[in-house]
Amino acid sequence: MRPTLRQMEYIVAVHQLNSFGLAAEVLHVSQPSLSNQIAAVETELGIRLFERGRSGARTTARGLEFVTRARRILSEVEALRAVMRSDLPFGGRLRLGVLPSIGPYLLPQAVQALHAAEPELRVIVREENTASLDEGIRNGRFDAVISTPEDHPNTLQHPLFSEPLWVAVALDHPLAHRSRVEPADLTGQRLLTLDTGHRLARIVYGIAGASGATVSDDYEGTSLDSIVLMAATGAGIGILPDLFARLQGVHRSEVKIMPLAMPDADRTISLLIPSDRSEAFAYRLAGILREASRRLELNTLPPQRNENDSSQSQHG
Repeated sequence: MRPTLRQMEYIVAVHQLNSFGLAAEVLHVSQPSLSNQIAAVETELGIRLFERGRSGARTTARGLEFVTRARRILSEVEALRAVMRSDLPFGGRLRLGVLPSIGPYLLPQAVQALHAAEPELRVIVREENTASLDEGIRNGRFDAVISTPEDHPNTLQHPLFSEPLWVAVALDHPLAHRSRVEPADLTGQRLLTLDTGHRLARIVYGIAGASGATVSDDYEGTSLDSIVLMAATGAGIGILPDLFARLQGVHRSEVKIMPLAMPDADRTISLLIPSDRSEAFAYRLAGILREASRRLELNTLPPQRNENDSSQSQHG
């Protein structure tokens, strides 16, 4: 009966390496044997999986669909083996996907608590944008993701916290003297955000529509730090999530960071696992993440001061 699990492994390896020879070497089989097995699958299914050429093996459109489904199957088989061999949660290996605008700020404390609770559990963390996280949890690359729940339907969702948004402006920006920014202040302004693969970008487009602002089409940030740097040059107003703003943004000297006082200017963050998994440990993990976020909220950060504040206090 084809395809077998081994044949799937061959096909996925060729796709990843773009080479029959390299795939055979990595899998410790002869190249003729690997080629014959893949040819047998193509004959059985009546499709062509790869186009062979001087530049290597190019996966066809049907081949890409095969690889996507094969990865999911192989991942499930690997997870099944791990669970059967281990009493640890997630079979002893938690593959955790997380938004890059969340991971560096939430996970350091959470991982310490998680290690204390399950010292034998190996946690593998990857930071990816919203779209890639959704693809990963559906094809089995991730056991769980920390992301915005509305972007991952048909998953088991454990809400963690809600993040208000902040703004970042250049020190000479007309709004730099304010202690907070309201919707009317954004009218006619240009907003800076991450690329459209992130939920944050869609939230910012909503803010722009409600306030009469526009979203910059000259630049889409690939990181929150890059948004801060662009705001510092006067390219526009950066929109930042709460964890980054409070833990890093307020300490940046090249911009002024202020809360955005606007209804619905926030995002919800949840722990999500595939809907076909009944993983009791997910409840414990969600509790650990919530507690880490509460500890971060308790951090009291000094209010940002600019030169005008300093001069007024010296002469007052």
